[in-house]
Amino acid sequence: MSGGSVPELVGQEIALPSGAVRIRQPAESAELPDAGGVEWAPLAPYWSVLWRSGVALARVLDGEALRGLRVVELGCGLALPSIASARAGAVVLATDSSAEALDLVKLNAEDNGVALETTLVDWASPGELVERAPFDLVLAADVLYERANVAPLLSLLPRLAPSVWLADPGRPAAGAFLEQARRRWAVETSVRGVVQIHRLALG
Repeated sequence: MSGGSVPELVGQEIALPSGAVRIRQPAESAELPDAGGVEWAPLAPYWSVLWRSGVALARVLDGEALRGLRVVELGCGLALPSIASARAGAVVLATDSSAEALDLVKLNAEDNGVALETTLVDWASPGELVERAPFDLVLAADVLYERANVAPLLSLLPRLAPSVWLADPGRPAAGAFLEQARRRWAVETSVRGVVQIHRLALG
């Protein structure tokens, strides 16, 4: 990991339709299952938790025809959706604001035999990412846990791709995001357990 001491890692297998994905994460975070209400927030870094929204989005992506598509994941954390997309043949860029997260993404991608690229991204200063657009698809899983994320995300998405798949467990900020997004995007929503998968297409 970048800087400081290397945390103890533990692994687990996540069942996907085409076969399990093995994910390593910090041991302290593996003991914090994302099973409570949407108001729950971990003491560990958010990126290090295996969020159920990420699992749900990965399971949806696993059955999609993605070969050759340029896909970018925002706020990737452990990047399970990115790994699932890469395994389906997409050309994937996994992004996060944490260098530690991206170090672990590289390790997990290697463990699963897939190739993807990573880069640090701050939504408030996304110029370098926007220069790499357009992508075919933007992925985001449980990135709206704070209301402050709504405006930067609304500004960034149309500069990246005409299609967005966003997974969310029903956080209040997601409702505010969708209300504003519908002014510019067509939105279709499906439900997988407690997670909603919102598919946005530019109008």
